[in-house]
Amino acid sequence: MTDVSIAHHDKTLTLTLSRSHKKNAFTQQMYIDLANAINFAQHDQNTRVIVIQGSDGCFTAGNDMFDFASIKSQNLESINGTEQFMLALMESSLPVVAKVEGLAIGIGTTLLLHCDFVYASATAKFMMPFINLGLVPEYASSYILPRLAGHVKAAEWLMLGESFTADEAHQAGMINAVLSPEELNAKVDEVVKKLTLAPRIPLLQTKQLLKTNHEVVKKHVYKELEIFVSAMHSEAAQEAFSAFIEKRQPDFSAFV
Repeated sequence: MTDVSIAHHDKTLTLTLSRSHKKNAFTQQMYIDLANAINFAQHDQNTRVIVIQGSDGCFTAGNDMFDFASIKSQNLESINGTEQFMLALMESSLPVVAKVEGLAIGIGTTLLLHCDFVYASATAKFMMPFINLGLVPEYASSYILPRLAGHVKAAEWLMLGESFTADEAHQAGMINAVLSPEELNAKVDEVVKKLTLAPRIPLLQTKQLLKTNHEVVKKHVYKELEIFVSAMHSEAAQEAFSAFIEKRQPDFSAFV
């Protein structure tokens, strides 16, 4: 049984995180499945738009911590699945629409920065708690967020690791609209329909023109990734992961 549901209908590829018993937390296999689906869609003339969503009222709780803890002591290849997915998302020539309900934690927030349209329910909760794990931001979030929200707001979210609401994300320019559950489904359907009816080549060209800073962003991704992998081996990260497994608060006093 797969934890990513892949459906194609009316020129739309819908990718649903279907691990609801774990709040749709990502495993390495889920990243690989998503990457493969997105990469395949680039060569499918019958696909005009990609939708990413969660299941059972939750987008994603981020990385599955037990899955992540089991690989964090390995080399760079240990996060290859995550990298495959994020590069596929960043380099997608097709428009990507995200529908966010409930939790969007860690990479669940980061990936939204690389989507073209993001619609969220009023109860959605966003968080990038990398600092709380002894880690650093990922996949150009430290580059994109200050340019969207300003330095002080980006510092609040990345250096304090605090959660924020859908309204705050909307004010910061991270998402298009905050909607009720009923309005959310209707709005996503409306946007997807418009995209599927748009002429294909101008649609792809418009996205390409909007992504003129792609190489700069990609360069920043690898700068972050180098530091991120190094941080995974740190004593602070070891303490954070041990605390998670032992269900206690981490003690960073020795690393101040």
